[in-house]
Amino acid sequence: MKKTLVFIAIASVAFTSCKKKGCTDEDALNYSTEAEKDDGSCEFLTVPSSYSFTDEAGNNTVSYSGQTDRLNQLEEMTVYMKSGNATTISASTMMDMFYNVGDNGGGNFTFSSSKQLANKCFSTDSAQYTAWFDSLAVASVDNAMTASNGQAGTLPSGTSTYWFGANGYEYVQLIEKGLMGAVFMNQALNTYFGSGKMDVDNTTPEAGEYYTAMEHHWDEAFGYFGVPTNFPTNTTGVRFWGKYCNARDAELGCNATIMNAFLRGRAAISEGLLDIRDEQILIIRQEWEKVCAATAIDYLSQAQDYFGNDDAKYLHVLSEAYAFVKCLTYVPTETRVITWNEIDTILSGNFGDNLWTMGAINIAAAKGDLENIYGL
Repeated sequence: MKKTLVFIAIASVAFTSCKKKGCTDEDALNYSTEAEKDDGSCEFLTVPSSYSFTDEAGNNTVSYSGQTDRLNQLEEMTVYMKSGNATTISASTMMDMFYNVGDNGGGNFTFSSSKQLANKCFSTDSAQYTAWFDSLAVASVDNAMTASNGQAGTLPSGTSTYWFGANGYEYVQLIEKGLMGAVFMNQALNTYFGSGKMDVDNTTPEAGEYYTAMEHHWDEAFGYFGVPTNFPTNTTGVRFWGKYCNARDAELGCNATIMNAFLRGRAAISEGLLDIRDEQILIIRQEWEKVCAATAIDYLSQAQDYFGNDDAKYLHVLSEAYAFVKCLTYVPTETRVITWNEIDTILSGNFGDNLWTMGAINIAAAKGDLENIYGL
């Protein structure tokens, strides 16, 4: 049966929003800012145009440096993994970077940080990613070989060269995009938007800081989105999920929807308006899932175009499609549209263990299932 997500639309946020506490919907329509109603019967929510929040004394209350560190770590891990086209990848080096040994990835990061990807990874899938480190290392031994069914190696496409395992999967894509879900998406949508991080103190600033625990946790969720503070006006430097959200914006209008929800939710927390906060959590979870599904569909569409005429691009985009379908497992179960069985049907039934044997019928089936499930 076809299932369609119901998404809540938000008007573009400028400097104020008419959402409030103690007011009726009619009040909100009649009075759009605090200044227009001064009898004290309503309190309106002021929302900035960028992710910049201060306390009454003008002190910055935003902090998500740990999330920035983890984005940087995955970025540098990806650079190292892609060097496998020319050299042999070390599984132990990947492990050092994943666990951030010595606070500098065993000497492989260009910066120091106490943060790591491993301890924030979805726990039951951590072993899958470290196993892919091993597969990546094994496949890199054959980087001078031409990839074929049963033979790891590289394949050219135009000016680019892609590197595949014997099963046709590009492990760089499985690891990078997979950790985008297992760490970034999972932490934002499950951990930081979950009761353990939202049902916390919101009255007293943390020791030595200007933000409350709840404000800080919301900031950390935002940090995993990977966008500048003035997104989507500014899309320069978008990374990971921010990059894919921006790529889907023409189709979904997701840039403003997600950013506005992050802004409104943070402003609501600062004003103690937790019902509004919860509305924004739902919006972000729903739209983030939709971005993920739409990205998987886009890569499957590309695979249909490359099938039979460019094996390198074909296997490359299929690997990315697989990773984004897997990322759907990290959407919170209470809001996720697609079921575990539907995900398993796509990953096990259509992709399978060997991309060399995934044909046009399998691609069409996987793409059709996602389109029907999400109404795209």
